[in-house]
Amino acid sequence: MKNLFNSASLAFGLVMLSVGLVMAATTLAFGYELSGNVSAEGTIFTSDAIHPEQENSSVSLALAPELYHEWESGSALTFAPYVRLDNTDPERTHFDIRELNYLLLGETWELRLGVGKVFWGTTEFVHLVDIVNQTDFVEGIDGEDKLGQPMLHLALVNDWGVIDMFALPYFRERTFPGPEGRLRFGLKVDTDHPVYESADEEHHTDYAFRYSHYIGVLDFGVSYFTGTGREPTFLPGTDSGGQPVLIPFYELIDQTGVDLQVVAGQWLLKLEGIQRTGQGEDFMALTGGFEYTFTGLGGSAVNLGVIGEWAYDDRGEEATTPNEDDIMAAIRIAFNDPSGSEVLEGMTLDTDSSAQIISVEASRRFGSSVKASLEAYAFVDLPIDDPLYSMRGDDFVSLEIAYYF
Repeated sequence: MKNLFNSASLAFGLVMLSVGLVMAATTLAFGYELSGNVSAEGTIFTSDAIHPEQENSSVSLALAPELYHEWESGSALTFAPYVRLDNTDPERTHFDIRELNYLLLGETWELRLGVGKVFWGTTEFVHLVDIVNQTDFVEGIDGEDKLGQPMLHLALVNDWGVIDMFALPYFRERTFPGPEGRLRFGLKVDTDHPVYESADEEHHTDYAFRYSHYIGVLDFGVSYFTGTGREPTFLPGTDSGGQPVLIPFYELIDQTGVDLQVVAGQWLLKLEGIQRTGQGEDFMALTGGFEYTFTGLGGSAVNLGVIGEWAYDDRGEEATTPNEDDIMAAIRIAFNDPSGSEVLEGMTLDTDSSAQIISVEASRRFGSSVKASLEAYAFVDLPIDDPLYSMRGDDFVSLEIAYYF
C-alpha cells in the first residue's frame, strides 16, 4: 500500500519502537494503557454526482487505537495506528501510523524519537503555521486530519520559554480522493507519480524550529521550516491511458511563521502569519480574528462563542489555497451538559466573489463510551475559477457513531 511506511529512512523510528518494547518487557509488570475508538460513518450527498463513477452516498469504518506505556522516570512509549475502510473510494481505504515514538525526559529537555504529530497555530479556520505534519486530505477537507511524521524532536524547556527542534528524515505525500470519491478535484490527482524539486525526493531531510513563550495574557510562537513543502503545486499531465491528470509537485521551501493568542476576559484574540520562499514568487499570508464567549445564557449553563476571522494571501488568484481573501464567521454553542453537547456553525465568504462555504459540526456523548458526531457542508455560488469549483455539487451530511474504549 502506497501510504505505508516502506522506506529505509524510517528505520530509526522502528528501532526506537523495538528498544521501547524491550524496555517494557523487562519491567516487572508491563503496565500499559490501551485506549482509542472504533467508528462507523455514513455520508449522503444531496445532489447527484458530477462524474459518472461517483456515488451519492458512502459508508466507512475506522479504527484508531492507542497503546501507551509510561515508566517511573516519566519516559513513555506511544503507538497509535489508524485504518479506514471505505465502500466507494479505494483511496480513502488507507492505513497510517499516526504515532509510534519513544519519549525520553530530562530535567529541562524532552527527546521524542519515531513517528509523531505536532500542531502549531491558534486560529479556527485556517492553520498557516502548522507545517510539520502532512494533511490527510481523504479524511476531510478542513485540513484537521494529519498523517504521522517520522521525526527526531528535541524540546528545551526553561522559564524563558520552550525551544522545539525537529529533524524530519522522510516526506509524507498528501492523500487525495480517487476518481470514485466525492469532494475531489475535477481531474484525478496522480499520486503514483509525484514530482520533487529535491533530487532526494521523499528522502530529503527537512528541519523545523519553534520558540514559544507567554508574557502575561499573551501566548506566542515564532517558527522556521526549511525543506520539502507539504502543500503541492499541481502540474498538468497525462496518465498511462492518455487521460489528463494533475501531478503533485513538491518544492523546496523556507517558511517563517508567527502565531499569537491573547486571552483577555471573555475575549480571545488570534493571529497567524507566514512568509514563504521557494514556491513560485515569495509571498506572505495572514489569518486572524477573535472569539468572544457569552457565558451562562439566560442564567443557564449554555455558553455561546462568536467567532470572526479573516484570511489573506498576497498571491491573490495565483494562491495554491482557496483562502486568498476570505472572511469567516461562526458561532460555537457549548451546552455544558453531562453529554458534552456542542454545536459549531460556520460560514466562509470569498470577498472577491459570491462564493460561500457553510458548515455545521455537532457532537453528543451517549453514556460514557459512545459519541455521535454530525457534519454538514454546503458549497454556494462557486465561480468557475474557484479552486473548489469541482465540489460545487458535493453538499453533504455525514453522521459518525464512535465507540471509545
